[in-house]
Amino acid sequence: MSISAQPALLVLADGTAYHGLSFGALGTTIGEVVFNTGMTGYQEVLTDPSYCGQIVTFTYPELGNTGVNPEDEESNMPQIKGAIARNICPRPSNWRSTLSLPEYLQEYKIPGIYGIDTRALTRKIRTVGAMNGAISTEILDPTELLEKVQSAPSMAGLNLVQEVTTKEVYQWSEPTDSNWEFNPSVSGNSGEQFTVVAIDFGVKKNILRRLASYGCRVVVVPANTPPEEILKYNPDGIFLSNGPGDPSAVGEGIETTKELLKSSKPVFGICMGHQVLGLALGADTFKLKFGHRGLNQPAGLQQQVEITSQNHGFAINADSLGAEVEITHLNLNDRTVAGLRHKSLPLFSVQYHPEASPGPHDADYLFERFVQVMGDARKVKA
Repeated sequence: MSISAQPALLVLADGTAYHGLSFGALGTTIGEVVFNTGMTGYQEVLTDPSYCGQIVTFTYPELGNTGVNPEDEESNMPQIKGAIARNICPRPSNWRSTLSLPEYLQEYKIPGIYGIDTRALTRKIRTVGAMNGAISTEILDPTELLEKVQSAPSMAGLNLVQEVTTKEVYQWSEPTDSNWEFNPSVSGNSGEQFTVVAIDFGVKKNILRRLASYGCRVVVVPANTPPEEILKYNPDGIFLSNGPGDPSAVGEGIETTKELLKSSKPVFGICMGHQVLGLALGADTFKLKFGHRGLNQPAGLQQQVEITSQNHGFAINADSLGAEVEITHLNLNDRTVAGLRHKSLPLFSVQYHPEASPGPHDADYLFERFVQVMGDARKVKA
């Protein structure tokens, strides 16, 4: 396949324009322009529901070399609004590839632009901050396209969870494929089984696989499921998933979590789930200048560092946490809160992705900890 050399235009909300070429679908798309520093895993990024509403700039200069395949999707389709790259490979070379990246984006009607200076764009976002932008093959006049960008809503205050959450309850039992299992101790887990209700704010498939690998029976429910419905499953633990948008706007999820905390059941949150748990405990969140999106984010506290995979644009305000909540991890690049736990209740969460597929596996122990906490709670109840 060859890429059509059709001109494309990227315009940011401050009026900055970048002229390039189109790959993927033709048309116009508007979203928050962000950047991801990962050198691998572009398909996981494209299909991560946390990127809903965003146009993703890939800082790695070559995109599409390995194509795409059904096994590497984090959800059932790409979730991004658009893609930005330096160079695009139209003919992938990988034994697992079933489709090229341009064909994949065309299939789902997602525009992309390549051939622009992504280093300059990334420096712009780091300096000024993430902002709305548009990619178009139809409107090639920067002034005209800017008008459309400026009419789009800001990510701050935007509830996007309703766009990505499951519509129906379902059970998940598929563990990590044995070919990719990196922790031999969980292979063929035959220990005590725990029922986990996962509240879906935009959950990634590999999170569900890790829970199943550790012996959990996972029931995935929509984000607006009432707490009394969740408790009818008599879960051993509650999982709060990742997801897109402003966590403070997910009012229903925050109120549900507050009610669930009264049950004293173990709770584990990741990313959006971490923020929702913090908000339910009375903390505040704020929008980061350009967010943390990549596979190489150091997080830790007290002489122990984990290299983590992160994808978020908001963070918990450390000063707003109550005395009963302890910070367990900091992002070591900017010292924002990357993990917390309650001092007396079985609640903990992290602002990064311990399933990390692809990426580092430093934090996989958190799934094991969740299982241990549920085991301890079951013993106390008995």
